[in-house]
Amino acid sequence: MQAFLDQLMKDGAFAGVPREVVYAIAMVVTAVVVLSAFVAPLAGVTSWLERRVWARMQSRVGPNRVGPQGILQWLADGIKNIMKEDIIPTAADQRLFPLAPYVVFMGFLCSFVVIPFGANLIVADLNIGILYLLAVTSLVVVGILMAGWSSNNKWSLLGGMRSAAQIVSYEIPAGLALLTVIFLAGTMSMQGIIKAQGWGPWDWFMFHNPFTFCAFFLFFTAALAEGNRTPFDIPEAESELVAGYVTEYSGMRFLFFFFAEWGNLYVIGAVATTLFMGGWQVPPVTDNPVLLGILQFATFFLKAYFWVFVAMWVRATLPRVRVDQLMTLCWKYMVPLSFICMLGTIGFMFMDENSRRIFGALTLGFAIATIINFFRRVGFQIRQAKPELYFKPHI
Repeated sequence: MQAFLDQLMKDGAFAGVPREVVYAIAMVVTAVVVLSAFVAPLAGVTSWLERRVWARMQSRVGPNRVGPQGILQWLADGIKNIMKEDIIPTAADQRLFPLAPYVVFMGFLCSFVVIPFGANLIVADLNIGILYLLAVTSLVVVGILMAGWSSNNKWSLLGGMRSAAQIVSYEIPAGLALLTVIFLAGTMSMQGIIKAQGWGPWDWFMFHNPFTFCAFFLFFTAALAEGNRTPFDIPEAESELVAGYVTEYSGMRFLFFFFAEWGNLYVIGAVATTLFMGGWQVPPVTDNPVLLGILQFATFFLKAYFWVFVAMWVRATLPRVRVDQLMTLCWKYMVPLSFICMLGTIGFMFMDENSRRIFGALTLGFAIATIINFFRRVGFQIRQAKPELYFKPHI
């Protein structure tokens, strides 16, 4: 991207235009393209897929009326919210209330700047990419607090306070888990971290040693908590707080909060894929740059979306935790464990190459054995299930 812009400023249409102006125009255009062509359809389709996954896991049908298999349900919901009246309560803060959802959405959207979809498919390969990611996602806390306080509603205020405490708390184990990867890669650049890995699982940081294997699950759990996902969705908690910090919102402002939540699922999967699963790395099967770019994008997207499916699976399976359980899990268990993973990774780096390879192979073998046992248990449960327990819709 930078080389292309430099060429335009040298010989192209932007010759003589200040560099800062060209870069500002490029960022705005890129943001519009990413938002309209990728982020919006991705969040919409994810909302439909999530409802279908929940339904299948709970022996229901799910949305199946609008379009084939209900595939256009997300579009119908979007149109419905656009047509709804946008109400601002009289007692609400007239300036902060309408601004809050856009602050939340901006924090989510800005994270796509450093996500590497391929070797050349990245908006900006910052040398402090991870630090930038942690910084911009913190804007979500500000937006949620604004929504909770400015609504002048006790349920909204409680939801905002819960969310702020939850996100700030779980940023600590998430950041410490990311440090294990930074130590191994020696850089905070997202592309640099991917290039420090290989295309095979034996070269991924997830299976580099037992400490990074544990750090991955600590990061994924903390990321679900930061994204207010079940079982950590206590800021919304419909059974307790009506709808939490979004109680007083309507129309598109109401949708923006959930737009960011659904899109944030992919961000979580993308960061996990980048740091722990080799990112867009693919086997050397072609030298064609176009085919290679498509293959890299497809590989990265499928890896990231697998964790989106896992998050849906978790939401359809686990109940919501209490507030005290949420904080106990973070401060008494995840923070100490993340420190252990960080220090263990540092100690692991001082071992000789052969010992590191042995521990890496043992970690990968343990993961494979766990997956095999998991699917064996799933198969057993399916065989034991009685067909009459499943809902069969009448045609």
